[in-house]
Amino acid sequence: MQKTKYYSWKKGNLAKGCQLCIKGQKMVLFITGLCHKHCYFCPISEKKFNKDVFYINELKTNNLKKILEETKKGNSLGCGITGGDPLMKIKRTTKLIKFLKKTFKNKFHIHLYTPLELVNESNLKQLNQVGLDEIRFHPSLDSNRLWNKISLANKFKWGIGVEIPLLPNKEKEIKQLCDFIDDKVDFLNLNELEVSDTNSDALIKMGFKIKSKDSFAVKGSEKLGLKILKYCKNKHYNIHLCTAKLKDKIQFTNRIIKYAQSTAKPYDLITKEGMLKHGAIYTKNPKTTYNLLIKKFKVPKKLLEMDNKNKRILTGDWIVLELKDKLKQYKLAIIEQYPTAEKTEIEVTYL
Repeated sequence: MQKTKYYSWKKGNLAKGCQLCIKGQKMVLFITGLCHKHCYFCPISEKKFNKDVFYINELKTNNLKKILEETKKGNSLGCGITGGDPLMKIKRTTKLIKFLKKTFKNKFHIHLYTPLELVNESNLKQLNQVGLDEIRFHPSLDSNRLWNKISLANKFKWGIGVEIPLLPNKEKEIKQLCDFIDDKVDFLNLNELEVSDTNSDALIKMGFKIKSKDSFAVKGSEKLGLKILKYCKNKHYNIHLCTAKLKDKIQFTNRIIKYAQSTAKPYDLITKEGMLKHGAIYTKNPKTTYNLLIKKFKVPKKLLEMDNKNKRILTGDWIVLELKDKLKQYKLAIIEQYPTAEKTEIEVTYL
């Protein structure tokens, strides 16, 4: 067992999909929110849960051109396909894998998550034929009835893994699963359990508690993961204990930074967290103010953008600070926002 430099623990090597994900080099393809299972710990948001919607990262779309744009914006070297259950929309899933492999060639690494309900030789064959690199199964910890389906994946050439949440009340079942998969998979991923808006009520009812005020991780989850790592020290597969801190501070931040680097406008500054920082001048007439900034204050056009929808001019934060005494008739602000499609503003400071 070895501690990594990104707040996680491992035995052996990380799966290729995990290596790229940690570096922020994987985009997320949410194929559908439909799923036969309704796990109480499922963290999927209400806008996706049990709905047939498609997202690439944070962008809702089913347009192939948009998918390409998002992939390039994030400088992605691969993607993780998730849901719901992608096998509920097997044609959509295989079409997208084929499209991405054809566009970006074999260097583009694709892994997919699925529960076992719809796993069969036909579905696995379709996924393998279009070039899926790595399949990750989500077996139930409440019943071992479908566990034998994992063996079907060995009929094909690809990476095979099992990925499960570290439910503090399921130590016995997790150990049984660890024993069962010993000769069937290449890796096991153990995810620290986290509380979300949609699973919080269920987790609280089961007696789970938050680890600390600075985390959404469940108390006892990581501790169980360390016990499982010790239990599996002689198993033949690789193991990664993926912590909530890794997802938040490393994987997500790295992905956001890469996205920011490719989408930042000339007037944007990129913060260490990957946010875009710029200034805003609110005005009833953006066109008039835009011309004023160019003609009177000699601001270069490349450092200005009219945002007619929000009645404002976007520009460098340093420009707003330099001109604030000369622009007293306007409402001025410094804004930090996500670089992703929805452009969520996380901090607005009015001057």
